[in-house]
Amino acid sequence: MSFLIKPLTLISKTLLHIISPDGGIPLSVNAKRIPRFYGSIAVPSDLGNKNRCFSHPYLASEGVNGMHGDSYNTDAYPFSSVLGNTPLVRSKALNVFGGMLATIMFDSKGRIIAVSGNIAGFRLLLMDPESLEILAETRLPQRASTKQFFKTLDFKKISTDTSGGAYFHLLKGDRPIIGNSQNVIQIFRIDETGNSPAWIIEKEWDVSSYLPEGSYLQDVIPDYHGNKWFSARCGQVGFIDEADAVHVMTIEGEEIHNALAVGEDGVFLNTDYAQYKFGIDERGSLQIIWRTEYDRGTSAKPGSILQGSGTTPTLLDVQKRDGTTSRLVALADNADDRIHIVIIDRDTGSIISQVPLFDHWHSTTENSIIAYDRSFIIENNYSPNGAAFLKKDPKGYPGVARVDVNEEVTRAYLVWESREASPTTVPKLSIKNGLIYLYTREMNKDIPQKTVAWYLTAIDFKTGKTVFKILTGTGIRWNNSYAPITLGPNNTAYIGVFNGVVSVSDRKE
Repeated sequence: MSFLIKPLTLISKTLLHIISPDGGIPLSVNAKRIPRFYGSIAVPSDLGNKNRCFSHPYLASEGVNGMHGDSYNTDAYPFSSVLGNTPLVRSKALNVFGGMLATIMFDSKGRIIAVSGNIAGFRLLLMDPESLEILAETRLPQRASTKQFFKTLDFKKISTDTSGGAYFHLLKGDRPIIGNSQNVIQIFRIDETGNSPAWIIEKEWDVSSYLPEGSYLQDVIPDYHGNKWFSARCGQVGFIDEADAVHVMTIEGEEIHNALAVGEDGVFLNTDYAQYKFGIDERGSLQIIWRTEYDRGTSAKPGSILQGSGTTPTLLDVQKRDGTTSRLVALADNADDRIHIVIIDRDTGSIISQVPLFDHWHSTTENSIIAYDRSFIIENNYSPNGAAFLKKDPKGYPGVARVDVNEEVTRAYLVWESREASPTTVPKLSIKNGLIYLYTREMNKDIPQKTVAWYLTAIDFKTGKTVFKILTGTGIRWNNSYAPITLGPNNTAYIGVFNGVVSVSDRKE
């Protein structure tokens, strides 16, 4: 399924698993027979500071303030990360069943702030970035999908639900802002006056009366003026202004499953029909600045949560040949044969270019697009297993592509396509070392049949060639199932997996 490069010698000595007495994620009995490292130690290549993402005045610094790293959702991080130099893998099981870290961020002390989900609900956690021990926790309200699961025992009720805290953002002052499953927007902070840190609620706004029954908050994020924007599943978009007045509109007949993107020029989201740009008019009212439809296809594909785009919109500001700047937003459509990356002018809403991607009839994506300089990186999530939380033998189809816009920003073109299969993860780019990080399930002659082996895989941003693969774990518990890879300020990569979280770092000199 995946392209593998020649293994290094002494591969069995390149990796150490630490399973802490109080609960590392269990490995399968075949784990010791599996190659632990493929490839070679990466030589870092700093790509330079070419992203023109404006620093958000209300969020924590870039790289630590959201699932996608910044308000533009570039998934491009200013930190280096693991290079494959005698890598160390740690894991933490966060529940008997489930426990996945859906979103990982870092406070000003370098500690992990994350939401962990299982069949009982979500918890907001503060964790040690090295030991992965929980320092503080508070439980968020149970989601309606969880209650539906207990009635039906249909796990898709949970695995396809992106509401209630799966997305959240970190404000300045280490304060998470979360829209919970009761449609209450909450800002938390850490109280460190006692013997141990504790989460407390700093402020909250109940917007439940503004949303119809069955519509739940998907995302909440401030704009560049401090208005708190939110979206809800059944097409609701709104904001809370400085006077705490709530403004809401409903996009009739359309659903929202992805996060918001915020630029200095406006707020962006896509529904299962169209890409939108929102703003506030001179009277202080919410307005649609433009709406651009895309090809939503005729049905949801295997590996997709719903019919329509699976991508959170990604913003990019590109300097043109004449020195002016073109402001872009990118998403993936759901065209039947092959999906396209759709690149839109943020000022006008006009489509600049659409590039078809991946294999015919095996092409979809559910994860945000990486953006850097004038490049977009997108992966294929087509899979017969869908979210694949509980599949014993999950499979994915290959494809990770880099698409660039030309210097005139009049068209886009395919630069390279890797045949790696990264079935469900949210991939990330390190600007400091030039590596794109994926999470791949490997199937080759070195791995015992029916053993599900997961690897943190790095490919080169410039060439698309695979650099290395590091074994993280084996079996269902290590399936990441649409959780992100997160690159931490401590040069460590973190992967949310079904049973909790995995960290991968290089040997400390």
